[in-house]
Amino acid sequence: MDALIAFLPFAALLAVTGVAAGLLAGLLGVGGGIVMVPVLFFIFQAMGVHSLDAMSMATGTSLAGMIPTAISSVRAHHRKGNVDVGIFRTWWVFILIGVITGSVLVTQFRSRWFVVLFALIALFVAVRMFLHKTGAVQVLPRMIWQRISAFILGLLSVMSGLGGGTIGVPLLSRFHVPAHRAVGTAAAFGFVIAIPGALVMLVLGQSPADAPLGTVGLVNLPALLTMVPLSILFAPVGVKLGARLPAQQLKKVFAVVLAVTGIRMLLSALGI
Repeated sequence: MDALIAFLPFAALLAVTGVAAGLLAGLLGVGGGIVMVPVLFFIFQAMGVHSLDAMSMATGTSLAGMIPTAISSVRAHHRKGNVDVGIFRTWWVFILIGVITGSVLVTQFRSRWFVVLFALIALFVAVRMFLHKTGAVQVLPRMIWQRISAFILGLLSVMSGLGGGTIGVPLLSRFHVPAHRAVGTAAAFGFVIAIPGALVMLVLGQSPADAPLGTVGLVNLPALLTMVPLSILFAPVGVKLGARLPAQQLKKVFAVVLAVTGIRMLLSALGI
């Protein structure tokens, strides 16, 4: 009973996180990890978990939480015709290979340098995306570069717990995929990233000695069950909001969110 009472303040914060994660998943095509990872990182440390273990648990729990959110978001985007099926069919296998590789690395090597590397890439992509204008005609690179891009997308996304949109949206925009279609397709990428990533974290991840009650592998089930229902409920709301925004405005909103995420990750990794 005492443990339940102590968890209630965290549960309220997790509920708000679930709402925000669902809205962002639908609005920007991200898996909700932009919100989940920093909040979970803070909560797990407040519960007495070491910072490195807290980041690993935040990543694992975020990936697990993105599974139902991604399903809800993809269904809403697909109904609006925002998912490029051709790109998805070409990329998903190589995204999956990158996800499995990145998941194993996270479970075996808990290093701050993974976070630093991704934070720097996120900041670079955010600046480029904010300044770059999408061309009128979609132009995809040669197949070899598409496969390499898909692998890197899966690798970096799963190591940071941020889902498919964080890199997927600016990457597709770089190939002149229209903004709303880039968001919808990236949401589908998030589905491929979340399921195998979360499974590896559950099976291969070793729970820290100071992990809170209800932790399996690197996934904390109480936090997961608090956030997920609300994220599912609000993902379609985010899709409706995104449909009302102009394409260029949507890109700039995403770029700002991505920049804030990169800064947050860099500061946490450096212990500032």
